[in-house]
Amino acid sequence: MQYSKKMRKVTISIDEQTYCRARILAAERGTSLSALVRSYLQSLGSGDTEAHRARLRRVEGELRAQITRFRAADRLSRDELHDRNRPGR
Repeated sequence: MQYSKKMRKVTISIDEQTYCRARILAAERGTSLSALVRSYLQSLGSGDTEAHRARLRRVEGELRAQITRFRAADRLSRDELHDRNRPGR
C-alpha cells in the first residue's frame, strides 16, 4: 500500500485482552491492526458524529413518546432525595 501523505507513527498502550480482541477483529476483516485503528480514527472526524447525534435524537423522541403520564408530585421530597430521614444519620 502506498501513501501520498506522510504517515505519523503513534504508540498506544492497551491491555492484553483488548490487544487480542483487536488482532482477531482485524484478521476477520482481512486487515492489519494498524489499518483498523487508522480507519477508526478517520471515522471520528468524517461526519459519523452527526449521524450519531441524529440517532440519539430519534431514540430520545421515541422514549419521550413512551412517557404517558408525569406529575411533579410523583417525585421524591427534598428530605427523601437527600436521604435525611434515614436512621443513624
